[in-house]
Amino acid sequence: MDMIFGKNKKEHPEPLRAKIRGELPTWLHGTLLRNGPGMHTIGETTYNHWFDGLALLHSFTIQNGEVHYRSKYLRSDTYNSNIEANRIVISEFGTMAYPDPCKNIFSKAFSYLSHTIPDFTDNCLINIMKCGEDFYATTETNYIRKINPETLDTLEKVDYRNYANINVATSHPHYDAQGNVLNLGTSIVDKGKTKYLVFKIPPTIPEKKKKKNNLKHLEVICSIPSRSLLNPSYYHSFGITENYIIFLEQPFKLDILKMATAYIRGTNWASCLTFHEEDKTYIHIIDRKTKRTLQTKFYADPMVVFHHVNAYEEENHIVFDVISYKDHSLYQLFYLANLNQFFEQNSKLTSTPTLKRFVIPLQMDKDAEIGENLVKLESTTATALKEKDDQVYCQSEELCEGIELPRINYAYNGKKYRYIYAAEVQWNPVPTKILKFDILTKSSLKWAEEHCWLAEPVFVPAPNAQQEDDGIILSVVISTDSKKSPFLLILDAKRFTELARASVDVEIHLDLHGLFIPSGDSPEEQEGNVLRN
Repeated sequence: MDMIFGKNKKEHPEPLRAKIRGELPTWLHGTLLRNGPGMHTIGETTYNHWFDGLALLHSFTIQNGEVHYRSKYLRSDTYNSNIEANRIVISEFGTMAYPDPCKNIFSKAFSYLSHTIPDFTDNCLINIMKCGEDFYATTETNYIRKINPETLDTLEKVDYRNYANINVATSHPHYDAQGNVLNLGTSIVDKGKTKYLVFKIPPTIPEKKKKKNNLKHLEVICSIPSRSLLNPSYYHSFGITENYIIFLEQPFKLDILKMATAYIRGTNWASCLTFHEEDKTYIHIIDRKTKRTLQTKFYADPMVVFHHVNAYEEENHIVFDVISYKDHSLYQLFYLANLNQFFEQNSKLTSTPTLKRFVIPLQMDKDAEIGENLVKLESTTATALKEKDDQVYCQSEELCEGIELPRINYAYNGKKYRYIYAAEVQWNPVPTKILKFDILTKSSLKWAEEHCWLAEPVFVPAPNAQQEDDGIILSVVISTDSKKSPFLLILDAKRFTELARASVDVEIHLDLHGLFIPSGDSPEEQEGNVLRN
């Protein structure tokens, strides 16, 4: 436990050759690029929350039957300031940093109060985003950091606010067939309004033999007013189909007034998030062609959703799958003190993640009676009950329990699909198994090994794949047994059996998200193969 969550990890910027057991697929060439917290202690100060740690990029490059590993800390302004001061001086979501006692604390406090929303961190530790030919480390603030995916060097800092009034944005963008990046952000108290913005970043376009700045052409394609000016919803991802975007305005809300005064109250920003169990989850459906939300008001029971899985259209319905919690206890659990206590007492999760399917009817029967189920699909038990005032109450079908960090074959994103690759978290917040879940048969195949903790499984399609599960699964595996080296696991996605593993004799951190970058393809071919999240 302490080895993984409490100890800072060393970076290894020079490539280390891995020891391979088994046989790598001959067609597998590219880099698995991952991101996550790697340093929680600077000098005599320690972050409170696991999600606060300084971003440590790492990669496994597979080429010509060999695998090489490297890792490097993101040289964000946050990293540089903390290292220079030898203490935490930049606040993170779960940790409020305070100035040196020798400095005037009152002037610092007033500078915080002079802005409704304080300047956030650029410690981009959650995911990797592909934008045209460029790659960015991302978090959930207004900042992203461009990186070199080969050397893991940190390049320029980008502020979304230079292109649109976006204070926070998801780290789970989508990519369409044209290479556009689609994402969702929140504009907080701008001209007296708080709203959710769906925005698009176009792919790189040559301009006079020079790369065009994609972000200069960022376009807000839809604006959704928040139901509350000072209490917008928190969200971690969203769904997309060929013609629609799905956004859940959930009752897990951020209190802006508390956030603006958190510094002088001596609390962190995470304490400004509250789950309102008496509220509803509002389902916003945005038409990608008209750029407007559907007029019908869809809602569901209160829940917390971090990860959308997939969504698609079928017979005038939208079907979307999410991993749902009954409250926000998972976020609370990842405070380091809570994690230590959890493992010491051999506790269990108080809210088990559940894979739920919701169905939205696109054509409303005006003659339908109050209480009538508007879902006409025979393949699901999910319902949408008509209520007064153009409201529809959506009840889900529960597909399975105890899975998180879902991934799919991204070629099926926005389309009808069958397989989900995920981590099993029945009781432990850290995955000890990964699985392939068959939505059609409700069955699963699993991979596990004693003393092993596994990262999010990433699907890589085989060349000329004919079926949805033609390909391999990549997952980074670390061991709680100090005698066992961490390794990259390669599974046959169809049978979910091990093909090979590539071990490295260094400590590896437990990461969050990332993507696979195939090598040797044209940019157009890569756009179809690079996986999100």
